Amino acid sequence: MSQTIIKWMCTLLLLVVSSHLYAKNTINSVRVWPSPDSTRVVFDLTDKPEFSYFMLKNPLRLVVDLEDTNKIKYLPSIPKKHQIVSKLRYSKAKNKHGVRLVFELTGAVKPVIFALAPTGPYKNRLVVDLYDKEQAQPNTSNGNSTVKKRELKQQRDIVIAIDAGHGGEDPGSIGPSGTYEKTITLQIAKRLERMIDGERGMISRMVRSGDYFVKLNTRTSRARAKKADFFVSIHADAFTSPQPSGASVWVLSLRRANSETAKWIEDKEKHSELLGGAADVIKDTASEKYLAQALLDMSMDHSMKTGFNVAEEMVQELKKVAKLHKKEPQAASLGVLKSPDIPSILVETGFISNPREEKLLKSANHQERLAKAIFTAIKSYYLKNPPDDSLFASLKSKYPTKHKVRPGESLSLLASRYGVSIGKLKQVNKLKSNTLFIGQELDIPQS
Repeated sequence: MSQTIIKWMCTLLLLVVSSHLYAKNTINSVRVWPSPDSTRVVFDLTDKPEFSYFMLKNPLRLVVDLEDTNKIKYLPSIPKKHQIVSKLRYSKAKNKHGVRLVFELTGAVKPVIFALAPTGPYKNRLVVDLYDKEQAQPNTSNGNSTVKKRELKQQRDIVIAIDAGHGGEDPGSIGPSGTYEKTITLQIAKRLERMIDGERGMISRMVRSGDYFVKLNTRTSRARAKKADFFVSIHADAFTSPQPSGASVWVLSLRRANSETAKWIEDKEKHSELLGGAADVIKDTASEKYLAQALLDMSMDHSMKTGFNVAEEMVQELKKVAKLHKKEPQAASLGVLKSPDIPSILVETGFISNPREEKLLKSANHQERLAKAIFTAIKSYYLKNPPDDSLFASLKSKYPTKHKVRPGESLSLLASRYGVSIGKLKQVNKLKSNTLFIGQELDIPQS
């Protein structure tokens, strides 16, 4: 009798072991990230996935097979407002050790499916990106087109692209109490959007308007598609210790990072790409070629100069509402700043890794003040330097340009910044020498 029991126990043990050998992988969770022109579905797994997929018609479906994988008990339901996927369900697998997933689709899609290695808070993942074929171009309206038209004859709006950092699969930095950077940046971006759209002669274009990921190398291309005059990327800083605090403004450096903090931020950007799954195997070589050629063009010099001038304005405005981590614009080689034809800056609104600043960044009042500072700096620059065909250019005579001299500024620097001659500056301000005094207010003639 005892021998029979032992045999049954051995058989049962072999069955359990063999089942684990065959189904070595497990789906731990499934997350769905909808965006205006695509949907991302992420499967969190215990091990690297082995997968294959194919499309079916009548009705349209995407079928994904996972080898040697156990099911998760419940698959997420798809919200009714969802644009691309109507349902995610199981179907009969190719064999008893695998899993077959079926995506029921509402229209034609281009699927991009790839595995991601563990990084940050995530383990192994299978990412299913579904791009809506009917939307060949990124959604450029985000509701703004119903508020304002892109052009007012020859008096067009100045277009400001607002990039809320991170999003979707990539939470960005995480504060001590669990606050996600992606949440803070979108909240500030939406406040800035409202202010810009409320200003006659300006209009905003959001790079992302919800909680979804946008690859770093497409953020500026989206801004270009929206005919942006200027690009501002909003972030919340972090460091390995909780002590650092304060806001900062970043511009593009074509050289190596000029500080340890800059190196840290550059590493964060690379990490962000891994989190969001931008490690696509196919690189956009045409875009890389375009960028390499354009970097040699004068347009990059103009963009960097404009970006730096706005950054200087931004630092002056931010110090009125927040502590500054750096009192001057900082330089780093960041992907979102590398557009050769669109002046760009990155604003770190504070250190989310600092408990006090994390609490501030969550405050609606502080977010409003930060957005106001960013808005005021951009508006101030374009009132003084409007594009020739803009409404601001036609209104420039109504806004007398004043400049208060800051430390380190000279007549030659101001003449270069505002595009006027030193002689004209001296004549208008009745200066007998080239000497300036800190706090001195100058009238800036029209160039």
